[in-house]
Amino acid sequence: MTRLLGVSFLARTAITAAVMALTMHIVLVADLSYVAAGGVAAALTAGLALGGPLLGRLIDRRGLRAALHVTVAAQAVFWSSVPWLSYPVLVGAAFAAGMTMVPAQAVTRQAITALTAPGQRRAAFALESVQGELSYMIGPAVVVLCAATVHPAAAVWGTGVAIVVGGAGIALLNPPLGDTDAVPVGVEEGHPRRERLHRAMLAVLIMAFGTTLLLSGVDLAIVATLERAGQVSWGAVVIGVFGLASVVGGLVHGVLSRSSPTWLTLGLLGLVTMPLGLAEGWWWLCVGVVGAGLLTAPTLAAVSQEVSRLAPDARRGEVTGLQSSAQSAGFALGSPLVGAVIDGCAPPGGFVAAGLAGFCAALAGYLLSRRPRPRGPRPRWSPTAPARGSRSDQGEGCGTAAGPGWHP
Repeated sequence: MTRLLGVSFLARTAITAAVMALTMHIVLVADLSYVAAGGVAAALTAGLALGGPLLGRLIDRRGLRAALHVTVAAQAVFWSSVPWLSYPVLVGAAFAAGMTMVPAQAVTRQAITALTAPGQRRAAFALESVQGELSYMIGPAVVVLCAATVHPAAAVWGTGVAIVVGGAGIALLNPPLGDTDAVPVGVEEGHPRRERLHRAMLAVLIMAFGTTLLLSGVDLAIVATLERAGQVSWGAVVIGVFGLASVVGGLVHGVLSRSSPTWLTLGLLGLVTMPLGLAEGWWWLCVGVVGAGLLTAPTLAAVSQEVSRLAPDARRGEVTGLQSSAQSAGFALGSPLVGAVIDGCAPPGGFVAAGLAGFCAALAGYLLSRRPRPRGPRPRWSPTAPARGSRSDQGEGCGTAAGPGWHP
């Protein structure tokens, strides 16, 4: 498990830096606008969202190594050719690269499910969420530093090499992805388990989408708030405090004996996010984001743990890919949606919009995950009915098995 986490951390850190590496190339080398860079980023993100379940299905049907051979080769071709591609070709190639991105995150989550006992998974997924936070803190910063001190092309090629090496390392380890403790699809308590799994899984995917939409919107709202205050240079400090608080929250979540429901953790995250717009200046914003940060990694870990519990073993790769797609969609939509609110209102409205989106996703998850009531009319009780458990309640000495006091 330790070697897998190390190799996947390399790949995940490079993947989180992919958008920044392409942005540095487009703006500094191709001398195009940030709007053009945003188009390439959108194409890459769209490919990630669409490719997640397809790669998961390929893993389920052909095995992990077959999927990794395809994705590693595709990434090697894309990143080695980026400096020579024209902009229109680069947009299409970025979409294809997103669809064939090395599934490091999804594979890590599946391997955690297979390699850990049910009682250990909360701690393992908390560690995985902390790994994700560290990758987001390190990856883009390293790319910017490399582009500024060496050359943007070095940042592009370095990102590609890290993704390829990470994917090849995962293929070499070839971790098991099955889980004998997965929830089977069958019948329980008179209700089709497939229907219940469908509702529960839909609830988790909505919460996964809402979580990343909130986080993406918060990052943009932080920058907008500091820009209005003339303190945009402190944005890295505020986001760094946010990330460190998330790491601490993930570690604490991993050592707790019990965890809260996913919808409750996400709901609290949404509630503590809304008032952040009241902070004036970078210092108070640093203080405010601590509460949201402490809930971020636990929420992401709870989502992953719930997906691993609900996914049928035969379709685990596809379901984990759907989780990655939902989270990618949340990241892609969070910035434009919250940005529209900021443009129409003010920067504090961005925090309200992001927090409200997370809270609504938590509410939807709660309503969908509730156990449905049994179908059909319920029996009515009358005062003449015999006590349950008596001989007449068992059908002896009465006209019906339920006794004369029960009326369907």
